[in-house]
Amino acid sequence: MTTRSRAWLVGVAAALALSLTGATLAVSATPAAAAPPAIRILSVSSDSVKSGGSVTVLFEATNNSRRTEKVFVAVSGGLRCTAGCSAAPDLGPGRSRTFDARLLAPKVGPGEETGLNLAVSVRVGTQTAFDHQMIIVRGGNQPAPTVRRVSGRVRDADGRAVTGAALTVRDSAGHDYRTASDGKGRFSVKASDSRPIAAGPITVVARKAGYRTARATVQGTDGGTTVRLTLAAVATPSRTKPSPTAVASTAAAAEEPVTRESLVEAAPVTARTAQNEGSGSLLFTLLGGLLVAAGLGTLALMLIRRRTSRGVADAPTAVLPIVE
Repeated sequence: MTTRSRAWLVGVAAALALSLTGATLAVSATPAAAAPPAIRILSVSSDSVKSGGSVTVLFEATNNSRRTEKVFVAVSGGLRCTAGCSAAPDLGPGRSRTFDARLLAPKVGPGEETGLNLAVSVRVGTQTAFDHQMIIVRGGNQPAPTVRRVSGRVRDADGRAVTGAALTVRDSAGHDYRTASDGKGRFSVKASDSRPIAAGPITVVARKAGYRTARATVQGTDGGTTVRLTLAAVATPSRTKPSPTAVASTAAAAEEPVTRESLVEAAPVTARTAQNEGSGSLLFTLLGGLLVAAGLGTLALMLIRRRTSRGVADAPTAVLPIVE
């Protein structure tokens, strides 16, 4: 082989070597594409919570790269985080770690509900991944309307204020509130957070000794309710003083002695006495006749004795007693 041919072969080998070296360098300069990390929600304490309620989420992050990386995790989605919603640990290649976060649901009006998209994210290098969970937040029941105050006045039939009347206020929920009227007959019952007065029909009852019980039912409204009651006095039996004449007659009668005749005269006339009135009159007539006959007989006897005793001293005249 000539010197010229040898030189040409060396040149070709050198060119080939340079080309191969450049190709190797080009391949080494291009980094291999990193695999994306993995994120997965494992559990949620509840996917439907009350307004202001808490939620606990458990999730897992994985480093899928070929070397140890710092893994950034975060939780978002409209819920306020209280613990564990962000972290940045170092994870080896292919390693996984479990995280938990606690969140609070926002306030929702009574009877309303809203949906929130709970999002959990993880980032390794320039690669990011997400997982999602829908959370429903429900508002409480609509609070029952209440009455701020129940007040009024208690008067008698003449319009005068009644002091010290006992009052019972019963709301539509059956709750009783008790108070008393003041010196001007006024009363008031005020609602509170611990003792609300339910709106609707409200009954007020007023009582006091010497008066008839009064009752009134009104419709309770949100602003306040006013009730007016009238107590009627209980009628008492009247007492009439005896006249002076009657008092004198009673005193005279008390001074008279009690005799058989007065008892007979004072005895009330009964039905039996009225029935025997005729027979009693007949008996008195017969007795009267006998008395008259006895008297005539006595007179005749005296005349006979006078005729038979002429010239002789008059003997004592015997008088027969009249037997009643």
